[in-house]
Amino acid sequence: MVDVDVGDQTITSAQRESYERGGYLHLEAFVDLATLDALSKASAEFVELSRELSASGKILDLEPGHTADAPRIRRLNSPVDQHETFRRFSLEGPVAKLACDLLGGPVRYHHSKLNFKWSDGGEEVKWHQDIQFWPHTDFSPLTIGVYLADVDDEMGPMGVLPGSHVGRLYDQYESGGLWNGALSDSDAESLDLSKVVWLSGSAGSVTVHNCCTVHGSAPNNSTRPRPLLLQTYSRVDSYPVAHIGANGVTGALSGTVIGGQSSQRIVVQGREVVGAPDWSRGGAPTIFGSQQQDI
Repeated sequence: MVDVDVGDQTITSAQRESYERGGYLHLEAFVDLATLDALSKASAEFVELSRELSASGKILDLEPGHTADAPRIRRLNSPVDQHETFRRFSLEGPVAKLACDLLGGPVRYHHSKLNFKWSDGGEEVKWHQDIQFWPHTDFSPLTIGVYLADVDDEMGPMGVLPGSHVGRLYDQYESGGLWNGALSDSDAESLDLSKVVWLSGSAGSVTVHNCCTVHGSAPNNSTRPRPLLLQTYSRVDSYPVAHIGANGVTGALSGTVIGGQSSQRIVVQGREVVGAPDWSRGGAPTIFGSQQQDI
């Protein structure tokens, strides 16, 4: 559990209502310059690390054409588990407080990533929804993104389709049965893309999108990388479903409760279950030890 001060509200009631209605939120200059500088310095350490690599690994996902002299990084996986600066920011910092405000109480951290979207053609992210990648027991999970650099329209900012979080949940497999991680061409063509909102902004701007919101981004055609730090949270009574997608491979700190405690309650088919404590890290006792209260 991480105890954060959630006394000062980070958003207004109107902003919370806007998120609930549209499935997204955009907050300009949300992260202060000192914090941004620390995050950028931590990010730069992994750019230097990438120069020693010729292929993707568990920590860094590299674009084709990556070299030591001209690094091209797609993603830093689970930055929260890789660097103390990212851990403090995502579990104790302003975005953790924002998640608590948006979800109305303590939250459960799920995972983080840093998408670099390198300059001169950094890869697009096709239209997709997140919840299929890591299903939960409800649809409360949201992802908070922080632009670590100024992002204009040429750099491939995130685009969201307002209201799509309450609509159809798309099958993101290809017709042949392979996982595609994106809407099919026919489903994408059915979207009214004239309604897409492109979330450009200055460094420190924050994007928020619900796990069911259709979103994506174009290639980065500028001469500057577009680093976007992302962290996902759910309500404290929302749990990832094991053995589907990325659940179970989201990092050692996945499941950390922020801003309160877990009641270990879950509702299944309208019936409330008050579950046992979380034994995932310390090991489970036997039923005999629990019933006899062995010390």
